[in-house]
Amino acid sequence: MASASVKPKLAKGWQEVLAPHGMGYRIKLLSQLLSRKFQERLEPYGLTPFHWVVLCCLWEEDGLATSSIGEKLQQVGGTLTGVLDRMEERGLVRRERDTRDRRIWRIWLTEAGKELKYVLPPVAVEIRDEAMKGVPVADRERFSELIDRAIANLS
Repeated sequence: MASASVKPKLAKGWQEVLAPHGMGYRIKLLSQLLSRKFQERLEPYGLTPFHWVVLCCLWEEDGLATSSIGEKLQQVGGTLTGVLDRMEERGLVRRERDTRDRRIWRIWLTEAGKELKYVLPPVAVEIRDEAMKGVPVADRERFSELIDRAIANLS
């Protein structure tokens, strides 16, 4: 057993991973700030950022199975089910059993859900542009690529 006075050698550059300077911490902070700003802008519509991401999935491909939405968003079923319940109550989506497999529920946009496609994306663009003010488009694209790579590396 090593003596209590002997300390292990720290890896070079270890300070850069400490909060509040660590990349993970700063990405989390950016995510929280973006989410808070977006939540404020979604409030008049009675929506949350989670409603937004579900709508985005359905705008890309309407009629997805609940499990497919969960996979795309990497969400557990219980959380998604509650969100879909509230969206259905608000008249944004409807659920139907799959005609070929009755165990599967498909989620379809209502007209109200479809109409939000013309209202909400411009709000998201405004917030993105506010966050990236002064950042050249090429840097924004590179930043997005780097985030995608880090996500892929950890998935």
